[in-house]
Amino acid sequence: MTNKAKPDWKPATQAVHGGITRSQFGETSEALYLTQGFVYDNAEAAEARFNGEDDGFIYSRYANPTVDMFEKRMCLLEGAQDARATASGMAAVTSSLACQVKAGDHIVAAKALFGSNRWVIENMLGNFGVEYTLVDGRNIEAWKNAVQPNTKVFFLETPTNPTLELVDIQAVADIAHECNAKLIVDNVFATPVLQKPMELGADIVVYSATKHIDGQGRCLGGVILSDQEWVDENLHDFFRHTGPGLSPFNAWVLLKGLETLALRVKQQSENASHVATFLSSHKLVERSMYPGHDTHPQFDLAEKQMPGGSTLVAFELKGGKKAAFAFENALDLIKLSNNLGDAKSLVTHPATTTHKSLSEEDRAELGINDGLVRLSLGLEDKEDLLSDIEQALDVVAKA
Repeated sequence: MTNKAKPDWKPATQAVHGGITRSQFGETSEALYLTQGFVYDNAEAAEARFNGEDDGFIYSRYANPTVDMFEKRMCLLEGAQDARATASGMAAVTSSLACQVKAGDHIVAAKALFGSNRWVIENMLGNFGVEYTLVDGRNIEAWKNAVQPNTKVFFLETPTNPTLELVDIQAVADIAHECNAKLIVDNVFATPVLQKPMELGADIVVYSATKHIDGQGRCLGGVILSDQEWVDENLHDFFRHTGPGLSPFNAWVLLKGLETLALRVKQQSENASHVATFLSSHKLVERSMYPGHDTHPQFDLAEKQMPGGSTLVAFELKGGKKAAFAFENALDLIKLSNNLGDAKSLVTHPATTTHKSLSEEDRAELGINDGLVRLSLGLEDKEDLLSDIEQALDVVAKA
């Protein structure tokens, strides 16, 4: 029994009802199919399924009923035709790139990327003979100038991790399509609630579902979304044979997370806005970064492609690493973690954690200095959050 999603349902409704396939028992919650393989009525049925004449399931490394529900629901939220769910966000990034390039091909990517994303482009793919050019993602001319005859893929994240810079998705998509390249957008900071890259011209969207989609610190996951043709021609065989697939149990957890995604992101963004306003005028803060405030240098672009300012705030403390560490260590309610998008507010020092693998010169170029702190705002009361931040800053002032 399949729950037929209606095309006019809004995203919040799709996140609760989209993609559900119920068993003969008519369960309310999505069924959890913890199985490696599937059985067939006869040898002819097995042959037909392996020949693609029967669209049933074969093996959970390829596809699984619970994982399939998660993929279909994400497609409905994103406006994509097809998806493949992966074991982690990095599995999604790596698969989306590796499945469509070979030695001698060229990738153009923004410099401002999560450290592991840059490692995949610069080291893993580079070691296999894939060429790359890193550009200032904010500079549209830089994207144009980086195009080569062998350019096959453009890659970016927006807002960026951790400085919350923005990239004009539509402008970059236009450049990519002029040279018959595909644009991949890592949309993890914005979520499908606050940004729709495909509506702006992106060809492929990737997520670390570990972040907001789960949103409660429970499991790892990722997802790659695109049109049917790209999935069939590029991702399908790569995914089937290399095995980056999501476990059914994690898919079930992520389905539960999707039911409250819109509510959580809205409240977390409101909390982030309040915190950003407070930090923007604090005497110990050198600069604060939040796309939802008119103090952000790309505020006009944020208004153009995002209906909200994100759940994250970045700010630079006067006093460098000493001040940043003193601030983090003085926090009580907000917890230290390199994760983000959680119901619990989390704080990170990017220069010594998430972006540690970058050289000191690369971090400096991206504005990731020793005083930079990244806050991921959760669902706590905003007054409690502000109180915790204020007392921690008082500790820094006295240090």
